[in-house]
Amino acid sequence: MNLSGETHFESAVFEDASFESMIFGGNAHFESATFQGDAHFESATFQGDAHFESATFQGDAHFESATFEKADRFGPVVCAGRMVLSGATFGGPVTLWLAARRLECRRTRWAATAEIRLRYTTVDFAHAVFEYPLTIAAEPAPFVLDDGSELTETAFTGASDPAVRVASLRGVDAAHLVLADIDLSTCLFTGTVHLDQIRLDGDCAFDTTPSPARWWHWPPVRFTKRRVLAEEHHWRAGQPGAVRGWNTAVLGAGRVGPLHLAPAYRALRKAFEDGKHEPGAADFYYGEMEMRRHADDIPRGERWLLTAYWALSGYGLRASRALAWLGAAMLLTIGLLMAFGIAENTPSQTATGTVPPGGGNVTFEIDKDDPQNPSGNRFTGERFEKALNATLNSVVFRSSGQDLTTTGTYIEMTSRLTEPVLLGLAVLAIRNRVKR
Repeated sequence: MNLSGETHFESAVFEDASFESMIFGGNAHFESATFQGDAHFESATFQGDAHFESATFQGDAHFESATFEKADRFGPVVCAGRMVLSGATFGGPVTLWLAARRLECRRTRWAATAEIRLRYTTVDFAHAVFEYPLTIAAEPAPFVLDDGSELTETAFTGASDPAVRVASLRGVDAAHLVLADIDLSTCLFTGTVHLDQIRLDGDCAFDTTPSPARWWHWPPVRFTKRRVLAEEHHWRAGQPGAVRGWNTAVLGAGRVGPLHLAPAYRALRKAFEDGKHEPGAADFYYGEMEMRRHADDIPRGERWLLTAYWALSGYGLRASRALAWLGAAMLLTIGLLMAFGIAENTPSQTATGTVPPGGGNVTFEIDKDDPQNPSGNRFTGERFEKALNATLNSVVFRSSGQDLTTTGTYIEMTSRLTEPVLLGLAVLAIRNRVKR
């Protein structure tokens, strides 16, 4: 059906509204209309403006494959159910104000710039198409109408948190996408194009590791808090012997593994680095390295190297881990030096020489006894002080000058090789966490 002129349904009440395949040739006015049941606008065409200001949908609102040729605004509206814009097309710049339980924008097309301001909403944005900047933002306060009054949100009475969540960005080209104050803890990122160019403003929250510790698991496991993608939760929850606390995949999330997650973490790390948020980027670097370590396509030698890097310093991001290893190495070095490395006594020096019969220069030869292996009580305060001095000098790659046995010499050489590396990893981890 084709309605060539302007249509007015202001303040109308619809029990079951069906405007499927309708062509609104002029402006369509649905201001303050109430749709008590589901509203159907599938394949409808709005050639003029679509005025839905202060409209209320008590059920679902279906705008699948609808076309908005000139509409520059949609809303603000309240939808107690789903607002379905999947397959819809917006021909010009537009701003949408929606307070809805769920917004579905699968394969929705925007031909110009757009801004979507939301409250109480979970957004499914999979495979949406846009070539111009598009912003999805959470609105902390109720929408304000043209007359200055606030939009009535009766459908959300009792809901204290107007947070906005994104369920999926798969298949989206994120080069022009801006997210502001959005909860991304359940968002599916794998398959997003140009994810490294996404812009995150305000408080965009990601999921975190299970916290604080899972001591009922054997061996005991403690996860350092970091940002993680929902898909890593799903993957880890599906592994044999998985620790409780990882979230299982929801229906339709699909199956992804380390090979899919590593590029997503890498892209988000670059996005945070470009935004000068280095500490935040560190969490995504950790996630990228974790996925590389668990990937099936890397050589065994590289996996061992990554495992050692993870165990010693958390990929250069866990200073406490590196310092703990450094402390353990120092204590071991001190114990070994006290037991085997410090000589029994300080070797004495002997000077021998020959005085020429007719006088003249005397040449002396200085000889020093070989250090003797310790015997008797090896763990004394004096020996501890000497071992501590030798160990501390090894940490900063210096020779202590102590008289050591042959075994002690090799112990000190090993200490001078390993302990400065651990100290460097600790410094690197601190730097990665505080740099701007």
